[in-house]
Amino acid sequence: MPLDVPALRAASQARARDRPRGPELDRVEDLILPDTPAVRARRYRVDAGGAPRPTLVYLHGGMWVLGDLESHDRLCRQIAAGAGVDVLAVDYRRAPEWRYPAPVEDAKAAVRWVRESTGATTVGLGGDSAGGTIATLAALALRGEAGPDALLLFCPNADLTADVASPEIVAAAHIWVPEAAARAAASPLLIDDLTGLPPTVLLTAEHDALRAEGDALAARLADAGVDVTHRAEPGAEHGFVMSDGAPLDRAIADVARALGATAQR
Repeated sequence: MPLDVPALRAASQARARDRPRGPELDRVEDLILPDTPAVRARRYRVDAGGAPRPTLVYLHGGMWVLGDLESHDRLCRQIAAGAGVDVLAVDYRRAPEWRYPAPVEDAKAAVRWVRESTGATTVGLGGDSAGGTIATLAALALRGEAGPDALLLFCPNADLTADVASPEIVAAAHIWVPEAAARAAASPLLIDDLTGLPPTVLLTAEHDALRAEGDALAARLADAGVDVTHRAEPGAEHGFVMSDGAPLDRAIADVARALGATAQR
């Protein structure tokens, strides 16, 4: 099915405007990431004047074509305040203007910048839905250098070759990776070698078309020797991290544990 990307983006922006503002933090600042084509980011700091803290580099969901700093502003504030960590949200390049692997390169640049410039005690990399795809691919690409210390994946898209998801997601996957032969390379579940990834939290949702591929990815990671914390949230739907409630609270506590911080919720 063809996607009306402008209309979908407008609807996403309207939802972002309607969401309640997240917690107030010590400092929130917008910046341009070095070593990228002017990719914007937003840094959320729970204690701007204190000692260096753990940092989560976060990649928003949105089928690789939607989402931005505003769509996930509330969530990033909630993670920072609740987990006691700094968060760097990345406004990575989206399709159709930019296709795979552009956002993977943006995620890699963000991790490197946090490592080299912020003094973060621990660096996590994570995202929801399509952001989980990109986070996994970036972590794989960063093996052999100072990559993330932890990987946080919430309802990730793991198999771009599957057609069991919604028609919109399938269409968006084809926009992001137009060449059918390349979709396997952009599918974490189908990558041959998953060894060497950091400890990973992978959360799926009971009522989610992406659950099966997310559960399968968790199993493959464990088989590859990765330290995996996997939970299928009972009763939850895709994108549960965008809604208040116990599943989000548990996800935030997972972030705190993974990054060695103290959860506040």
